[in-house]
Amino acid sequence: MEYFQYTNPDSKTILKTKRGYPRPGATCDDAGTNFALFSRNGRKVILELYQNYYDETPSHRFVLDPNQNRTGDIWHIYVYNVGHGQYYGWRVDGEYDPLSGKRFNVNKLLTDPYAKAISGSYEWDEDSVYGYDRNSSLKDLSFSTIDSAQSPTKSIVIDDSKYNWNNDRRPKIPWKDTIIYEMHVRFFTISPTSKVKHPGTFLGIVEKLDHLKELGVTTIELMPIFEFCANANTNINPLNGKKLKDMWGYNPLGFFAVTGNYSAGMKLGEQVFFFKDFIKELHNHGFEVILDVVYNHTGEGNELGPTLSFRGIDNEIYYMLNPSNKRLYLNYSGCGNTLNCNHPVVKEMIIDSLRYWATEMHVDGFRFDLASILGRTPDGRWIGDLSLLKDISEDAILHDLKLIAEGWDAAGGYFLGQFPPGWAEWNGKYRDTVRKFVRGDEGTIQDLVMRISGSQDLYGSKSPHASINFITCHDGFTMRDLVSYRHKHNEANGENNRDGTDENFSCNNGAEGETNNPQINRIRKQQVKNFIAILMVSHGTPMILMGDELYRTQRGNNNAYCHDDETTWLDWTLKEKHYDIFRFFKKMIQFRKIHPSLRRPHFFSGAPTSRGIPDLTWHGIRPYEPDFSYYSHSIAFMINGETYLDGSDDDIYVILNQWREPLRFILPFIHGKTWYLVVDTSKESPEDFLDKPEQVGYIYTASPKSTVIFIGK
Repeated sequence: MEYFQYTNPDSKTILKTKRGYPRPGATCDDAGTNFALFSRNGRKVILELYQNYYDETPSHRFVLDPNQNRTGDIWHIYVYNVGHGQYYGWRVDGEYDPLSGKRFNVNKLLTDPYAKAISGSYEWDEDSVYGYDRNSSLKDLSFSTIDSAQSPTKSIVIDDSKYNWNNDRRPKIPWKDTIIYEMHVRFFTISPTSKVKHPGTFLGIVEKLDHLKELGVTTIELMPIFEFCANANTNINPLNGKKLKDMWGYNPLGFFAVTGNYSAGMKLGEQVFFFKDFIKELHNHGFEVILDVVYNHTGEGNELGPTLSFRGIDNEIYYMLNPSNKRLYLNYSGCGNTLNCNHPVVKEMIIDSLRYWATEMHVDGFRFDLASILGRTPDGRWIGDLSLLKDISEDAILHDLKLIAEGWDAAGGYFLGQFPPGWAEWNGKYRDTVRKFVRGDEGTIQDLVMRISGSQDLYGSKSPHASINFITCHDGFTMRDLVSYRHKHNEANGENNRDGTDENFSCNNGAEGETNNPQINRIRKQQVKNFIAILMVSHGTPMILMGDELYRTQRGNNNAYCHDDETTWLDWTLKEKHYDIFRFFKKMIQFRKIHPSLRRPHFFSGAPTSRGIPDLTWHGIRPYEPDFSYYSHSIAFMINGETYLDGSDDDIYVILNQWREPLRFILPFIHGKTWYLVVDTSKESPEDFLDKPEQVGYIYTASPKSTVIFIGK
């Protein structure tokens, strides 16, 4: 069946249509575009085309025939002579009864969940984007008749075939060689101190690739780059009276659309190709790109949030609702709602999204925010191997990408080590244990031994690379703040310092916050060097946080998601001011790279070699006599270089002394070799890392709160 429809009197173009096919999203070919939308419970579905993103009236309006334009639960129509760059939106009419979980409102122009680009920006202050009357005492039980097409936010048709990848290939860096650098696209270069031509953008990162190359990281992990609304935060900074923002991007509004916030354009679709340029350029320089993705919730918030997409398309399918009161949302995410990830329709959408980013955007992997939610049933039970997590890791396209899980959620779920094969995980136990040890806590040594050696108790059925080892990440203190603050200082967040975790396992080393005391500043830098030294000699996959290599501070704010200012911007003048820290980071990364015995693809076995020495041995102040007691604050270990493949690596001996006094260590005898000092964090730069190792023999006194590394050759 073919028919013609247009409704705007100003439009002189009649568009020919046909039935179309049930492939969600907007799919172009040479003749036109197929539009399709899932809605099981909607009674009427309408497609609207707009000539400009700011138009309030559509140029064409198509009311889909449920008999001709519906296959199963997917509504579809093909429109001739419509292609790349076309603005569009959906309306879904149906029952509005929040008490039964239905929130259809035909007055709301909805974003296509499969839209590859979104124009303009969402505005939380506009009454039009809410499905209810915000001025009514009934709140969300009321009904809004305001047309939200007045918002500049429209879906955009994108034809990915227009882009030429020029034989782009993924670097496919082996897990054992991977060193991850977590960054926020805007914060990395938005500061004037970055001196880039395109601050705060993907292009800005490209302009700073020399820094990343010099540092030595291999894999860039971008904090969320899906479309989101930075103005969704309604809080006020009580210190200056300014409205706060939602800058991290962890409230996505489109799982296929790259945000235009990080492109130097008008956000009219060109952001898709800017991102592809970015990926291609990083691949050309040998870097991998991993995306931090958020599939556990959306930016529509709780029952009082706006109706932008999923809520108005089929609320009770896309979200987990409270079984006893369907007006309310289950909130495992801590952000107001929880995506119904293991519903077949939602599961398919997530898989489709991941495949899109893998195939059309050429990304190298994904880090899944609050990934344990993807392993929960609608009633909250953990089903791990039977969940979407298994589907992702076994998917024909996705299984060989880097898949990283955050193994906990905001509802108390903590499933570290329980993810299906194929998944790596942020190792929260590693983070906490190393922090406690460096802070000087008692009772940490036995767990520290397990974490340094690869967390075999958690990942023994996989491999050491499954443990993503980190000290700091975007969520929490920077490494400098970890050694400068005992307590969080989130007063500027507008939540009375209640937000952010209370226990950071941090230590201010004698003064809360910044100080001019040279002794305190010296020990703080020493402890930062201890952190990075331990991280780089640990078995597993290391990850460092943007700016830690420059000794960046957030002034004690451990939840700085709401700030777009000097609190979060990377100050590039710090590279010169604290070059000693940058040099040490760089040298430790280089040390890891040149010693294959630190990058073994398998766990240590403990079996002796031809020298009669196991691949990994633990020591105390005397060889082979480690102190694993509750009150111990020091440990040493030796990695036998002979056990790595052809035995070409040096032996490596590491002393970790977090005792308040110096300790005299007797190093183990190694036949035909002697020990050479490489690292001593108690010394000032450049003696903290020696470019030319010094022979030391078999006795060495480790200073208080220091890490010492030797090589045997």
